[in-house]
Amino acid sequence: MAQRISTGLSDLPNTIDAFAEAAEVARSGLDGRADLCVCFVGAHHLGELEAALLEVGTRLRPGAMIGCAAAGVLGPGRELEHGPGAVVWAAELPEAEVETFEISGEPGTGPDLLEGVPDPGTPADAVIVLADPYRFAADSLLERLNEERPGTPVLGGLASAALDGASPLLCDGEPSAAGAVGCLLRGVELTPCVSQGATPVGPEIAITAAEENVIRELAFKPAIERLGEIVAGLGPGEREAASSGLLLGIVIDENRPEHERGDFLVRPILGADRESGAIAVGERVRVGQTVRAHVRDGSSADADLREALALQAGAVGSPGAAGALMFTCNGRGRDLFGVADHDADAVEAALGAPVGGFFCAGEIGPVGGRNFLHGFTATLAVFSS
Repeated sequence: MAQRISTGLSDLPNTIDAFAEAAEVARSGLDGRADLCVCFVGAHHLGELEAALLEVGTRLRPGAMIGCAAAGVLGPGRELEHGPGAVVWAAELPEAEVETFEISGEPGTGPDLLEGVPDPGTPADAVIVLADPYRFAADSLLERLNEERPGTPVLGGLASAALDGASPLLCDGEPSAAGAVGCLLRGVELTPCVSQGATPVGPEIAITAAEENVIRELAFKPAIERLGEIVAGLGPGEREAASSGLLLGIVIDENRPEHERGDFLVRPILGADRESGAIAVGERVRVGQTVRAHVRDGSSADADLREALALQAGAVGSPGAAGALMFTCNGRGRDLFGVADHDADAVEAALGAPVGGFFCAGEIGPVGGRNFLHGFTATLAVFSS
């Protein structure tokens, strides 16, 4: 039996009306009961969360349901970056098993001390995670899942709207007091798609001296000096983009003979010490790793997303995608691209299938077979028909 996905989006200001509309639209696109429902609740509606959940539960009666608070939401071909926004994403997954979970662990909690992490002996083809950035150690969870479930894609995002100093989460029809919620998916036809929105420039170079997240030497020269040489060798357009902020892409899988756009984990350069020539980046590094300079602007982010989606459409094959969950950075949208609905339009054009998602305070997705927390990124869970 085929997987089937439907998404309802509403901009109505009344919470009950908004979620009634979104849930009804989502229900109308399914043949039967939803096996999984994911809700994204705009900040405008957080004061009436229970009423929203009641509407969704009554109309869809999903087998499993998770959700989170969102500064902005998106649906098929449309993004609501501001104002009232409600999204109900529903999926019929006939061959799948869905197991929800709630995990607790304040920021700074080590991976082994997190409470509620699913037993690693429980199989999963993919994991969806929604977390509160104020109350949860997302990096620790990803470190643990990478260790316990190597190669299993984890997709999701950090909630981006708050109420009373916390970002509300939802699990199985009720508000959750945990720091993260999510689900294990078994027997599901799903592939991950990650677009970090950056373009590689200049040559690949090796790290020859480093400690923790500080790179002292690149190809046996001080890191600042080597990067200066790279920027000086760029064309005018790339040099202009680099002037707005140079990024560093770190190869995760060194076993590949060639490294393309999706093989680099892109991280910002956090600072530089001109006296020593060292730079600090937003990721731990080690001697021997290959890196490459990257630039990011609206044009590069657009090209990267469309290239990633084209590859995804080819990988899904016939009869195509049933739909997708999308987690896009709240630094994208109109501010980055200069137009409305960019990411939602791109997904609809490439996959021709319903998408639902939200603007995140951090996006989760795999690069080189390991799962990471990203920024300025769009990650997708694409479900095959």
